[in-house]
Formats: sequence, C-alpha cells, structure tokens
Amino acid sequence: MTVILTPPGPELRLLVSLASWTWPATGPDGREVAHILITHTPAFTGPVEAQMRRLSDNLGGLTGAREIVPELDRCLQIVGGRVLLHFPGASRRLRLPTRPDWTELVARTGEAFLLLGLDPLPQSATAVQADAYLDAALAADRLLFGRTRTR
Repeated sequence: MTVILTPPGPELRLLVSLASWTWPATGPDGREVAHILITHTPAFTGPVEAQMRRLSDNLGGLTGAREIVPELDRCLQIVGGRVLLHFPGASRRLRLPTRPDWTELVARTGEAFLLLGLDPLPQSATAVQADAYLDAALAADRLLFGRTRTR
C-alpha cells in the first residue's frame, strides 16, 4: 500500500511567488469596498493553475464571477498599519501592499473582496496593466472571488 501525504496548507514555494494589489472601489450598492487581487508571478513554474485552485480551496472555496460570492473564513489580520492575509495551514502570512486609506477602510468595514487570478501578473505591473489584467481575466473566467473578514 502506498500513502501520499499532502500538506494541509499551500506550498511555501507558491506562497513566496504570490503578487498582490489592494485598492478601494465603490460596490454595486454605492458603498466603498476594499479589494485584494492575488496572482502568481511569471517566475512560478509547475502546475500553476492546480496550485492556485488548491489555494482557493484552502481559503474556503472561492467562486467564479457568475456565482454567489462566498464568505470566507476570517483570513485578514491588521497589525499596526499592516494588513496580513492568512492562508489556513500555512506558517507564513502574506503582507498586503496597503495605503492608510485602504487599511482604514478594512478596519472600519471588517471585510475585503478577494480576487484570485489564475494567470500570472508580475508584482511590478502598473495600475493600467493590472486593470487590463482584470478585464481580460474576467472576460475569460480566470478570476475567483470571495469575501474575507477581519472579525
């Protein structure tokens, strides 16, 4: 008999290759909403899509754009002026790039919408490139969505 042990959390190699962006935007109901985009960098190799989908499952199961956005477990943590994203089962937290207004929004509302991109985007991408990425990924159904909380 052969037993394959799979670690409960995401692979460390994937975690260190993640790129992230944060921004505030107005939601459909007119409220200001915090957003987080997580992608992998082009340098990450291997079964990338499978790893990103496993990361989605690890966070609680993100969904496609045409489905109801699930409420994920409490994954966000505010420490001083920093916001960290916790992946259950992982020993490391992802430090999100933030600005004071975005951190204050997350602290006030206690939530953020998480977008997980299945295609690569370098951390050096400009706002214009990130917008183009979001448009293309949404049109191709290559984004997964979830709502995460601090409390």
